[in-house]
Order: sequence, then structure tokens, then C-alpha cells
Amino acid sequence: MQQNWSRHLRYTLAGLAGTTLAGFYVGYPVYGLTAGLGLYLLWTLNQTRRLAQWLADPDAKDEAPQSLGIWGDLFDRLHKLNQNYLQTRDQLRARIDRIQESTNAMRDGVIMTDARGAMEWWNGSAEHLLGFRRNTDQGQYIYNLIRTPAFKSYFDAKDYREPLELHSPARPHIHLQIQISLFGEEDRLIVAKDVTRLHQLEQMRRDFVSNVSHEMRTPLTVISGYLETLADNADDLPAKWRRAINTMATQSFRMETLVTDLILLSRIETGDQAVNDAPTDVGRLVRQVCQDARTLSGEKQHEIILEATDPHLLKGDENQLRSAFSNLIFNAVKYTPAGGRITVAWFANTEGGHLSVKDTGVGIDQVHIPRLTERFYRADPSRHKDTGGTGLGLAIVKHVLINHDGSLEIHSRLGEGSEFVCHFPPERLVESPQSNTTDVGEA
Repeated sequence: MQQNWSRHLRYTLAGLAGTTLAGFYVGYPVYGLTAGLGLYLLWTLNQTRRLAQWLADPDAKDEAPQSLGIWGDLFDRLHKLNQNYLQTRDQLRARIDRIQESTNAMRDGVIMTDARGAMEWWNGSAEHLLGFRRNTDQGQYIYNLIRTPAFKSYFDAKDYREPLELHSPARPHIHLQIQISLFGEEDRLIVAKDVTRLHQLEQMRRDFVSNVSHEMRTPLTVISGYLETLADNADDLPAKWRRAINTMATQSFRMETLVTDLILLSRIETGDQAVNDAPTDVGRLVRQVCQDARTLSGEKQHEIILEATDPHLLKGDENQLRSAFSNLIFNAVKYTPAGGRITVAWFANTEGGHLSVKDTGVGIDQVHIPRLTERFYRADPSRHKDTGGTGLGLAIVKHVLINHDGSLEIHSRLGEGSEFVCHFPPERLVESPQSNTTDVGEA
């Protein structure tokens, strides 16, 4: 470029010198210089016009305008830059088209919105699942098209760790799972999955468990009644029959417990058991459960310590809370060796209310902790008669906490005991009109 500029400057100066010499020859050197400058200006203006026309429509010609000197070099370089731009643009268009084609082939609905929720693009599955229309919905706010308060709250919360499930606004029979991801400047990528089949299977499972549990209750009650009658008259029977009757009575009781837990879990899951948000005195409730736990401990003589000095009440269903707290405390009794310590604490802070159940029991291997709240999952596979439960206790705890906007935190190590902490949000706490009595150190 520098060489071309130098050459162009030399040619220009040579031309001006020539016109000046010609002016000397005719006796008017100034006119000769002026004519040379005028010709150069006209040539430069013509090159500028050609450049402007070409830049206005660079795709109109495959080749750049031809010229001499620095203008020819400028046209050539601009032409190369334009060709590179066109090639890059075509590659990007091809990639975008490929991404859109692959996204349109997905069975899941995909929607892109800006930070405010204005819809920018969506695939064909989103039109089918959510009823969007390509011609009229472009630029519309997505929460005006999905008119569900839960979706608006989910969209604004920016907490997308868990998906949202709802019915399709266009096809109510379709059950959708919505997952949102943030990208760019808080733009949203929304994926809508059709989980209708899974939802139906889950509903069938719940109905099956509920129906079977209710159908089993009646025959089990009859069997237990007759076994109890036989046990009351066991003195008139041979020893081998007494042992058989006692074994059947024990197993019948375990089956009744399992059926009771299944029915309770089914009611909590399906919402058949409505949540009553009346203020509950957690200190009094836990005190009663701890008293039952001492009875359950019996000859093992566990040291059960209750620390319930916080005056706050908890808005919630007392029966459900009793089921959750008793499961945690009774589990601590079952899995803590004789003479061990169990500490139950109820306290509140700026993060909400918390119930802690800590024991000095056998502990739980870390590999089991993520699955402890699954139905029928047991960290102790032996199902020993002294510790074996139904495998539904912690599942009941989890669903009770979900109904109360809470969560369960588990800390445990083998041989070092366990701690289960129920967390409740601050909005569920209510100031007590009277302070609870202090129970620190009660055993």
C-alpha cells in the first residue's frame, strides 16, 4: 500500500509538472498548473463516484471497478474485504438455518425471548404444544400467551433449578414441563416438554397404590382381629401354635403400618388431605412427639433432649407436621443404640423456622443420602425386625415439607450419628401471643 501511494504521488506530481511546462511553452504556466489540478480533481471525483455507486450495491457486480494507482489498489482491497464478508455471512446463515432446522425437528418446544419476555423465535413444536402463531405472536410477551400465574412467577423468579409443570394453554389435555435457561443479557431459552404420558403413568401409580391400600385395609383388619382373639386364648393352644400366632400378629401389624403409611402418603401427594394453614405450636407438638418417643425407647433408655425455646408458631397442618416430625424422631430412636442421645431443637432466625433432630446413632453412608426420601428406599437393606420400617417415612416427610414450602437437609456419617433438619420459609412463621415455656435439657 505504501509503495502504491508513493508511485501514485510521483505520477501525480509528474503530471502536474507536465501541465505546468506546457503552460510555460505557451506563455501561461499558471494556467497550465490550474488545468492539471482541475483534471486531477475531476478524475478523483469520478473515482469517488464509482466507489460510492459500488459501495451502495456491492453484490451487483462480482468484480470491483477497475482503476489505476491508489484507487485501483483501494478498489481491490475493498473487494477482498467484501468477498470475505459475504463468505462469512453465508456461513453464518447456513449455520443458523441448520440450527433452526435441527431445532424444528425436535419434539420439544423451544422458545427464545429477551430479558422482558418478548418472544423472538420459536420452533414448530412450540406452535403445536403452546398454540403460538407465527404471524401475530412475534414480539408478544410470553406470559401474555401462557396465562398461568405460576408461569409468570416462575419466569420472574429467575430460579430455574427445578422445572415447572403445567397444562398447555392451547391443548389442556397436554401436560408440559417447562425449563428456562438464562443466556446473554438475561435473555431466556425456554424448553417445553410433553410429559403427558409420564403424568398419566404417575397418576395411574398413585391411583393403584391408593386403591390397593384401601382394599387391603379391610381384610387386614379382619385378620388382625381374629389373630388378637386367638392370642387372647393362646394358653389353651399348643406352644408351636402360640409361636405361629405371635409371628402372624407381628407381620400383620407391619402390613397394617405399611398400608397406613401408603394411604397417608397417597393423600398428601394427591392433595386429598387439604393443608390447613392455621398457626401450630411446634414446641407443644414436638414435646408430645418426644414423650411418645420415650415410650418407644422403653428399655433402651435413650436420652431425649428437647430444646424448644423459640416463641414463633408455624402456619401449617398440624396432622401433617405431626406425621413428619414423628417419623424423624422415631427413626432416631430406632437407629440409635441403647443409652444414646437424641436432641430435638426448634428455633427460628432470619432464614425461617428450623426443626433439627440429631442423634448419636449408627449414621448413614454418604452414597445413600441423595435417595433417602425415595419411596421404599432403605439405607439398611437387612429389614431387621428391630429397625425395619416401611421405607415410606422419609418420603412422607419430604411431601409434608413440600406442602409447607419447606425442605429437608440431611447430615450424616457412618458411626457418627445423623442430623435431619426441616427448613420452613420466614413467611410461615407467626409471632406467638404468649412465649413458650423453656424445655432445654428435658430428658
